[in-house]
Amino acid sequence: MGHGELEHAPSEDERDGGTTEPSAGAQLGELQRALSEAEERASSVRDQYLRSLAEIDNVRKRAQREIDNASRFGLERFAQELLPVKDSLELAVASGPKSDARGLIEGQAATLQLLAKAFGKLGISEIDPRGEPFDPTRHEAVLMQESDSAEPNSVLQVVQRGYELNGRLLRPARVIVAKAP
Repeated sequence: MGHGELEHAPSEDERDGGTTEPSAGAQLGELQRALSEAEERASSVRDQYLRSLAEIDNVRKRAQREIDNASRFGLERFAQELLPVKDSLELAVASGPKSDARGLIEGQAATLQLLAKAFGKLGISEIDPRGEPFDPTRHEAVLMQESDSAEPNSVLQVVQRGYELNGRLLRPARVIVAKAP
C-alpha cells in the first residue's frame, strides 16, 4: 500500500465471512412488531369474547321472555276450548225454569260432549280401567271386593275416572279391585 492510502481494517462482519448478526435496533424492531401483532390478536379475541357474552345474554333474555309468556298465556288454548262449555251451561241456567226435565238432560249431555271434545283437543284422555289388571301407577284402590266373575287383582268397578294429559297422569282412577273369594 501506498503512502497516502489509508489501510482498511476489515470489520467484524467481514472477518466472520459476511454473516451479520442483527443489530440491537433490528432486534428491537422485530420485538415491537411481534408485540404489536400479539396485541392485535388479543384485541380481536377480546372483541369476539365480548360479542359472545352479549349474544349469550340476549339468548338468556329471549328464553326468559318466552318462559314468562308461556306461563302467562299457557292456559289460553285451554280457556278457548272451555268457553263453549261455559256458554252451554249459561244457556242451560238461563232456560232452567222454562225447560222441562228432558230438555235439561239433553242440554247436560250436549255440554258433556262439548267438554269431552275440548279435552280431546287438549290431549286429555280418560282412564277407565274396568276389567283391566290393577296398575298402581295409574289407579288408586279404594276397596278390595271378593268376586267370582272377575280375575283377582283386576279392576272390578271404577268409582272415579282418572285422567292423563298427553300420557302424563293428571289424576289416578279410583277403583274397586277384585280379590279371590
